[in-house]
Amino acid sequence: MKFCSECATPVVIQIPPDDNRERFVCPACHTVHYQNPKLVVGSIPVWEDNGKLQVLLCKRAIEPRYGYWTLPAGFMENGETSSAAAERETQEEAGANIRLHDLFSILNVPHVHQVHLFYRASLLDLDFQPGTESLEVQLFSEADIPWHDIAFPTVSETLKFFFENQRQVAQGGSYQLHEHDIFKPMRSDL
Repeated sequence: MKFCSECATPVVIQIPPDDNRERFVCPACHTVHYQNPKLVVGSIPVWEDNGKLQVLLCKRAIEPRYGYWTLPAGFMENGETSSAAAERETQEEAGANIRLHDLFSILNVPHVHQVHLFYRASLLDLDFQPGTESLEVQLFSEADIPWHDIAFPTVSETLKFFFENQRQVAQGGSYQLHEHDIFKPMRSDL
């Protein structure tokens, strides 16, 4: 940030009174400009048929990570709930009709100032198609997931949690909320 959005004066970085972190502060009007983590919200769309479970993934048509696979997800919009964001992103990226279930994973990614939330979801039908941000969408069983071509660590971790938890559910357990912190940047060879 270079200029105050209230009065257009160049901002300075300082710790405001009664605070403990550096912030962008306007020396003219004294507005403190807080910058907080962004929420990335998505779903884990599942199709189950005759005991065979598959997850819908999208191949990215945009950077970052063009051509890599991901769960349908994106930035939450102002005026939107997290569940509405998950449904919207799933529709936009995969053209998929879903029934949203409980929040499944919370992944903190402090080095990029983001928190990723993924909801479990059931596909209502197989009428899905790539949106403008996806090259293709495809159902994958756990054995067929393109693990080396997954776009982001948050997606890999969520998928691992999901399939591990799914085995527990199959043995009479229940779904759990998973929380995980990712502190290091992605490897350049991913």
